[in-house]
Amino acid sequence: MPHHQKILRIPTQGKSLHNVTSKIQAIVAESSFKTGLCHLFLRHTSASLIIQENADPDVQLDLENFLSRLVPEGDHYIHGAEGPDDMPAHIRSVLTQTSEQVPIDRGRLLLGTWQGIYLWEHRQIGHTRELVVHLIGE
Repeated sequence: MPHHQKILRIPTQGKSLHNVTSKIQAIVAESSFKTGLCHLFLRHTSASLIIQENADPDVQLDLENFLSRLVPEGDHYIHGAEGPDDMPAHIRSVLTQTSEQVPIDRGRLLLGTWQGIYLWEHRQIGHTRELVVHLIGE
């Protein structure tokens, strides 16, 4: 079965969710695959990937607020060499995930009506994150 792979470099502006659905869909279209599987892998340990509601931005705000309360920043962690937001960012990525898989049908990501794919930056300052988009299909 044929494969197609690209690495997206996504600049972030610090703690926030970045909708990357259209960037990934463009790679699916470029592949010309009608049917297959899109595997996504984020090459970082302080950011994550989620599939989540794409219609109401309050959902994203509530998710960020919840995770901030669940995993607070501060100097109470042993690992602190990269600042008080680094260890909480690692914990957040463990609680979420760094990979996702989405089926491809008729040349499109087979997401639900209200679903989008988000890169979730867990650090306070912006970074350039690398997202591997690997497609298998025909």
